[in-house]
Amino acid sequence: MARRPRRNHGATFKAKVALAAIKGDQTLVELAERFQVHANQITEWKKQLLERAEEVFSKDKKTEEGHDVKDLHAKIGQLAMENDFLSVALGRIAEPSARK
Repeated sequence: MARRPRRNHGATFKAKVALAAIKGDQTLVELAERFQVHANQITEWKKQLLERAEEVFSKDKKTEEGHDVKDLHAKIGQLAMENDFLSVALGRIAEPSARK
């Protein structure tokens, strides 16, 4: 029996399957046949959804990976100033009258 190539499922598909499993209208075997996913995978997605469902409704919208926009704008300004300073300094060094 040949193995099926690995498939990457999107978050929308995973949520749809996990919600169907939580509803309990169908058994895991029926869901596995319907969505063509292994029953263990459905169980794992259901577990993940139940464990992390509170994150959807949490009031703190700031994520760990996201940066504050003000901090990013400040960093852009700092880098732009440094770039301007260095380009002027490099221009002075490249002039023929500059000391060595």
